[in-house]
Amino acid sequence: MTDPTGPGRPDAVPPMNTIPDGQRVPPPRRPAPPRPQPIRTVDDLPIGVIVALGTVILVVLAVLLKSTVPAVFDWFGQQDWHQLTQWLQTIDQPVRDYLAAHTVGLPLTATTAYVLWQCIGLGSLGLGFLTGAVGARLTWIAYGAATTVMVWSQAPTAGRAVATGLTVLAWTAASTLALRGLSLRPVIR
Repeated sequence: MTDPTGPGRPDAVPPMNTIPDGQRVPPPRRPAPPRPQPIRTVDDLPIGVIVALGTVILVVLAVLLKSTVPAVFDWFGQQDWHQLTQWLQTIDQPVRDYLAAHTVGLPLTATTAYVLWQCIGLGSLGLGFLTGAVGARLTWIAYGAATTVMVWSQAPTAGRAVATGLTVLAWTAASTLALRGLSLRPVIR
């Protein structure tokens, strides 16, 4: 009997010599082209170019300010701010009435209590926005809750729900600044 893959057959496939996986070598990699260095303004540009760019930027800013600031002031002067002042009065008047009714017999006058109310609100809003301090944020939350309670208790009965709702809307809108960056997700390190 003859071997079917023997040398006498023209379509015979010679045995393959395989390389074990541990001896395989990947093809060589071509090195990446060198990256260009970024331009460092202070080091790479001449001082004259930097001064010229600064001058052009200042001139453009001056022209923009000269043309836009008067236009903005004219626009503000021509607007009817009646709706905004009504909204503020809807919140402000019940607070004034509450403070006037509840400071009777105290050495603190209603006007002083109102000024303190305003200062604490603006201070906690500003500190909460600028520093993100927990105390300022807690003060802002307590300030908003106290304001809402004051408006609820002193607003006329017919418009009590609307006045309180407007107070909550104003407080919530301002809270986007005071509580900026606050997250309910825990920080995992």
